[in-house]
Order: sequence, then C-alpha cells, then structure tokens
Amino acid sequence: MANVAYQTKEHQQQHQQQSQSQSKRVLKQKKRRISLGEKLIYVGFFAMLLFGAVQVVSNQAALYEVNASIQNLEGQIEQQERVNNELKLEVVELSTYERIWAEAKKLGLDLNENNVKVVKD
Repeated sequence: MANVAYQTKEHQQQHQQQSQSQSKRVLKQKKRRISLGEKLIYVGFFAMLLFGAVQVVSNQAALYEVNASIQNLEGQIEQQERVNNELKLEVVELSTYERIWAEAKKLGLDLNENNVKVVKD
C-alpha cells in the first residue's frame, strides 16, 4: 500500500511537470509580432499627431506676430490721437476773439461799424 501511495505521488508530480512544460510551450506560441499593417497604422497615427503639433505651434507663432503688430498699431494710433488733441487745443487758443483782434491791429486793420454787415441764416 505504501508503494501505491508513493507511485500516485510520483505520477502527480510528473503530470504537473508535463503540464508546466506544456504551458511554457503555449506561452512561446502566443508570442505575437506586430504585422506590417499595424506598423503602418501606428506610423500614420504618429505622423498625423506630429503634423497636428507642428500646426498648433505654427498657428500660435502667427497669432503672436499678429498680436504684436496690433499692439504696435494701437500705440501709433494713441500717439497720433495725442498729437491731434494738442493741435485742437492750439486751434482753440489761436481762434480766440482777442487774439484775432490783436493780429488785425498789427496788420493795420480797424473796426468800422459802418462796414459791418449782419448775415442771417
């Protein structure tokens, strides 16, 4: 009887070893390589991804240039508006009645009420 138990134990160990060797063989058979079509798909995907990234960066650079030129133009517009406002103030100062009367006296003109005509709308 002891011999039968020993034989059964040996038989189980052999069976386990065979199943382990078979499972190792199966693992080797399951090793799979990437096919040519899959490689092409992956390369195409990464090429599109790279192209999209380059497009985003180039668009951002173009936007930066446009914003810089807009800010430059806005600065020029503000400067020209300041010059225009200064010229308007000068026109207001030079067109006062007293100044015009003083310039007219310098040129020898005088106010003759008989020559004054009133124009109505």
